[in-house]
Amino acid sequence: MAPEFDPRWDERFSQPGFFYGTEPNDFLRDHAQMFKPGGKILCLGEGEGRNSVYLAQKGFEVTAVDWSSKAFDKLAQLEKERKVEVTKVVSDLAEFSIGENQWDGIVSIWCHLSKNLWRELFQKITAGLKPNGLFLLEHYTPKQLQFKTGGPPTADLMTTLQELKTELKTLEILVGQEIERDIQEGKGHSGQSAVVQYLGRKSQ
Repeated sequence: MAPEFDPRWDERFSQPGFFYGTEPNDFLRDHAQMFKPGGKILCLGEGEGRNSVYLAQKGFEVTAVDWSSKAFDKLAQLEKERKVEVTKVVSDLAEFSIGENQWDGIVSIWCHLSKNLWRELFQKITAGLKPNGLFLLEHYTPKQLQFKTGGPPTADLMTTLQELKTELKTLEILVGQEIERDIQEGKGHSGQSAVVQYLGRKSQ
């Protein structure tokens, strides 16, 4: 897979403050208790760290992956403020090795990538989860282009529930829905939004 790094993310994360705020994503917060207590969780495209730091506060062993070192400067700041530790890996997801049977949970919050890369990542995610491991995702759907309150500029970088069902067919769906909801996450996400929420479990 070709690397997908976009230097504009470094520019965004170099700005003062936290672009997406410091509080966890609502969908993740509402379902974090379903992960194995103290388990190993991998956060993909983690950015400034609000979700990984939240999970670390809950006692999970968290690894965050992102291609922006500038984002991880912010994550380190948040770690220090909240007195937790997150393992940080600067890597393009096209080149990152998820491994096999490694993770009790894998999280993807607003990690919008090309369709081809996501198809390969879905296979790696399924293999990377331990038995009974969970994959939690919230992404924008193409309908988000009507709201323009955050997310990618084109539909080909967005996700639908049907795509998730097709690519993750070996996982048991615990939550699978396309909804509209109000999102308030810093200046990056603000207002009514069209999203897909997914929580799937690997069989034993």
